[in-house]
Amino acid sequence: MLVKAYAKINISLDIIGKREDGYHLLKMIMQNVDLYDSMSFQKCNKGINISCNKPYIPTNDKNLVYKAAKLFMETYNINEGINIYLKKNIPVAAGMAGGSADAAAVFKALKQLFEIDVDDEELINLGVKIGADVPFCIVGGTALCEGIGEIITPLAPFKNQILVLVKPNFGVSTKEVFKNLDINKIFKHPDTEALISAMEEERLVDVCKDMKNLLENVTLRKYPVLKRIKEDMGKMGAIGSMMSGSGPTIFAFFDDMLKAQKCYDKFKIQYKEVYITRTI
Repeated sequence: MLVKAYAKINISLDIIGKREDGYHLLKMIMQNVDLYDSMSFQKCNKGINISCNKPYIPTNDKNLVYKAAKLFMETYNINEGINIYLKKNIPVAAGMAGGSADAAAVFKALKQLFEIDVDDEELINLGVKIGADVPFCIVGGTALCEGIGEIITPLAPFKNQILVLVKPNFGVSTKEVFKNLDINKIFKHPDTEALISAMEEERLVDVCKDMKNLLENVTLRKYPVLKRIKEDMGKMGAIGSMMSGSGPTIFAFFDDMLKAQKCYDKFKIQYKEVYITRTI
C-alpha cells in the first residue's frame, strides 16, 4: 500500500492557557499543503521494520512512524509484522508536522491493511498520545484545532492558494520554544473568528492581515534571520508571510505564480529547502 503524508502550515497559532500537567491549551487554524512524504507498507511475519531514503532519519523507536505502528498494533492486538519504507520530502524539525503526518498515515494504512474497524475519533485519541499535531493530520484539509490539539473542527476548504516555503538550515525544538514562552507577556492574540470568515470568503489580503503565530515571539527573537526572510518575501510581492508552528519554516502567500517563482528562485540560491506549493 502506498500513502501520502501531507505537511501542514499554521494560519494562526494562539495559546489560551496552560494545563496543570504543563501542556499549553491551543487554538490554531491548520492547513494542509501539497508537500508530502511518500510511504509504502507491506505485511510481514513479525516486527516493525522501517527504512528511509534519508540516512539521518532514525528508523528505530525514536521515529514517530515506529511509535505509531507499535501503538496501533498493540492497541488492536495485531500479531503480524509490517515493513514500512519512508520517502522523506517534508523538512525535519521545521514546524510543518512532518513526523506527525507520517504517524497519522501509519494509522490510516494499518487500519486498512489489517482491516481494523475503527473511526477517526478513536484514531485521534490514539494520535494525541504520539503528538499534538497527529489528530489534525488524521483529519487533514482546513481545520480549527483546540485543546492540546485533539479537538478538531473541520472548516471550509481554503485550497489552491499559492505558497512559497523557506526552511533555513537549522531545526527548532518545539519543546524548547514552549518552554521559553511566557504566556503572561502575551497581550495581542489572533482574531481566529475573523480569520475563519476571511478564509471562507477567500479574502486572501484579510487572511494575511489577520494571521498570527504567538510562537514567533520566541523563535524570531532567537533567530533574527527569520525576520529577514519575512521582510525579503514582502519585498518580492508576498501578500503576507508567517512562521509555521514552532518554526523555523517561513511561508508566504502570493496571488501570482510569477512573483512566487521569482521569490523561490531567489531563496533557492541561499537555502536548500525551498518549495513552491499550494494549499489543498
